[in-house]
Amino acid sequence: MTKKINLWRSARDYVFISLGMAIYAFGFCGFILPERVVIGGAAGLSTIVYFLTGIPVAITNYALNLTLLAIAYKIVGKQFVLGTIFGCTMMSVFLGIFQPLLASGFTDESFLNIVIGGVAAGLGVGLAFTHNGSSGGTDIVAAMVSKHSNVTVGRTMLYTDLFIISSSYFVTLQIDKVVFGLIVLFLCSYVADMVINTDRQAVQFTVFSSKWEEIATAINNEAHRGCTVLTGMGWYSKKEVKVLLVMCRKIEAVTISRIIKSIDPNAFCAQAHVNGVYGKGFDELKVKMKIKKSFATQLPANQPETTNG
Repeated sequence: MTKKINLWRSARDYVFISLGMAIYAFGFCGFILPERVVIGGAAGLSTIVYFLTGIPVAITNYALNLTLLAIAYKIVGKQFVLGTIFGCTMMSVFLGIFQPLLASGFTDESFLNIVIGGVAAGLGVGLAFTHNGSSGGTDIVAAMVSKHSNVTVGRTMLYTDLFIISSSYFVTLQIDKVVFGLIVLFLCSYVADMVINTDRQAVQFTVFSSKWEEIATAINNEAHRGCTVLTGMGWYSKKEVKVLLVMCRKIEAVTISRIIKSIDPNAFCAQAHVNGVYGKGFDELKVKMKIKKSFATQLPANQPETTNG
């Protein structure tokens, strides 16, 4: 049963990675490339090569990614390389399909094209990332740099993309194209973050009320969410108080608020946004760890196990 579930998850991930790369390629070929704008990453370098030589973006993009992956293999490991190959392969396939089909673009409004292209690129990258995919390019460079320095992955990607976009001026000799490239970089990053974090956003309620039992029961029965009861002390009153800690999805926050207000309109309630909640009823904590031998198997045969308490 577990193998079937894992197989289904892997298949679903590959489908969504492919969809994400298709959306990225559509936005890039249909709106950004017709404006002769260079963006960051391997796609940006491939665009410069295309402007200079006429070689299709898909071919250069794939060649660059394979070269970077070959260099990165010994540095970042087999798992990262294998996980990136599929994403960059699908991106190059869709770039090869869409570039000749969408060469004329869709609108004559340059800024509108840049906005639509940047949003589509960010949506595609975010969709692929939430399903454990990567488009390669500056992701590979950043992963290699982070292995041997204290420079963060995000900062490395930003510096690399800024360098690629800025260098496009020597090809186009148009400063407005460089500015458009920076706008695409901002939009792509912003939309990708929105897509990635929206899937994980949750809300935390901290509730102080004399009717805490009624509120907790109603949240359990009506909102189908758990509550944790904490014991505290009001420093002003010097009296013991019960505090409810509630975690819920962002879309469930209104329901929780209504429950609290309907039972105790005078309840003191703090609401905070949480980027991720992991565990039963929420997202799975997706962290790969090396399997280590248990403490019991490491003990000598003649030495008894000990427990605390």
